[in-house]
Amino acid sequence: MKLKNSYFYTLRENVKDEDSVSGNLLVRSGMIKKVSSGIYMFLPLGLKTLDNIKKIIKEEMDASGAQELLMPSLLPEEVYETCGRVDAFGSSMFHLHDRYDKPYVLGPTHEELFTIAAKSMVKSYKDLPFTIYQDAPKYRDEARPRFGLVRVREFFMKDAYSFDKDEIGLDKSYKTMFDAYKRIFDRCHVNYVVVKADTGAMGGSLSEEFQAVTDLGEDLLVLCDKCDYSSNLEVATRKIVDQNEEAKTLEIVETPNQETIEEVCSYLNVDVKKSVKALLMNVNDELVIFFIRGDRELNENKVCKLLGAKEVNFASDDLIAKSNAVPGYTGPIKLTGAKIIIDEELKYMSNFVVGANVKGYHYINANLKDFNYDICADIVNVKEEDICPVCGGKLYFKKGIEVGNTFKLGTKYSEKLGLTYLDENNESKPAVMGCYGIGPGRILASIIEQNNDEKGIIFPLAIAPYKVAIAALNTNDDNCMNYANKLYDELNKLGIDCMLDDREERPGVKFNDLELIGIPIRITVGKKLVDGLVEFKARNSSESIDLKLEEVINYIQKYIEENI
Repeated sequence: MKLKNSYFYTLRENVKDEDSVSGNLLVRSGMIKKVSSGIYMFLPLGLKTLDNIKKIIKEEMDASGAQELLMPSLLPEEVYETCGRVDAFGSSMFHLHDRYDKPYVLGPTHEELFTIAAKSMVKSYKDLPFTIYQDAPKYRDEARPRFGLVRVREFFMKDAYSFDKDEIGLDKSYKTMFDAYKRIFDRCHVNYVVVKADTGAMGGSLSEEFQAVTDLGEDLLVLCDKCDYSSNLEVATRKIVDQNEEAKTLEIVETPNQETIEEVCSYLNVDVKKSVKALLMNVNDELVIFFIRGDRELNENKVCKLLGAKEVNFASDDLIAKSNAVPGYTGPIKLTGAKIIIDEELKYMSNFVVGANVKGYHYINANLKDFNYDICADIVNVKEEDICPVCGGKLYFKKGIEVGNTFKLGTKYSEKLGLTYLDENNESKPAVMGCYGIGPGRILASIIEQNNDEKGIIFPLAIAPYKVAIAALNTNDDNCMNYANKLYDELNKLGIDCMLDDREERPGVKFNDLELIGIPIRITVGKKLVDGLVEFKARNSSESIDLKLEEVINYIQKYIEENI
């Protein structure tokens, strides 16, 4: 691309309505432009970069044996009703009606469609296994689009689906795709970790997320300082240490006007870790009171899984009135009129503080033997410094952007949609499915979040829109322009994407623009040309070197081979 007669612009100032580094730099570099909240147009440079990411994804998907197809985005609503996903997606699904008032949706995901496609072929066990995939737009009505390309309403997704006759086959297909994903992220130079995650609306028995590690991330990743344990916070677990204390005598004490657990512990001069707090919640229109250690937070994802609920809300006064619970002073001892669920940690605690269900009073020296409960389960978020459930190391947190995920769906969709096959004994069985998604836009955002400085983007060679930028400093000098054009043509003939800045601009403007858009290699054709020299500078280095004209091509080729 020669800039003089191309669609190219940059912005000098930061963008006011972008709340992330990547979003700001993508807009400033003229790669994307916001149309509306969570909706962007991809401009030439941005689309070329996105296509480079998609090319890597396609190469690895094809190499894994998967076949590409394309599904429609405009779908009859009934497609999602069979598997109950209209309710599962709720308000995040875009709904519309055609001229005959028939309900349609813009596809948020395509499990049902791929299952229907597989039904057209699968009749016998001999038709399995296979994997099919697409690279297509998805639509989700995000309540709060933010962080540029990280959380948007329209986005590209590469989603793949494997079909096997049994779990053994699924394990093999899953590993094939999992390994392909690792190669994709390695080739894109993403700093990532793989964590266990909740299966959510997708369903299935296993979900793993590929998380780009960055301070911007919306997800909290739980890692171990000694082993490779990694998990999303929503499903992370910890090892619990037994306090092994001798039980003391239960005693009720006055705690006037001390309603929060922090106030109670301060008043009693007790460590908050030696207390148990109550959370009075409405779950499926039932009063459920959760008891957890005083410094812990309830994990709503675990609770919803445990109770088969869609959401957990705070209980109303009317609902609480059906029990003898007293807000601010609620405890499990002699508690009636509510379902009692305790965190499993309480089984290992001794002599703790709990509410007495009497205003202004708490118990001290409470123990598990002093009360009854309905369910004991892991219902809390882990904390930093908790003990790793695998090796006993210490857990710590990092933030991450989910750039890919893999699911073992099992037979959830095949059973509901009738995707069956005849096995070796002529018996009908449901196909076993896997699902694998990657977000090219999120990969782009993550790479920029991980690779930038005060000057702009620092693209890895593999995904940069152009690998080399030639800055011709004197466009009125025939020798300068003749050499710049010659080098430009030679590099492109070698398959090295090259950009030539032939604009009539000051050198500082050209350098600033090329650094902002993150081109990995800059060749400056300037005053030293009369001496047979040009300047080579890598975007990720502050140093530059002079190259003889006859060395330039070989040096660039070698640099790319060593760094891509």
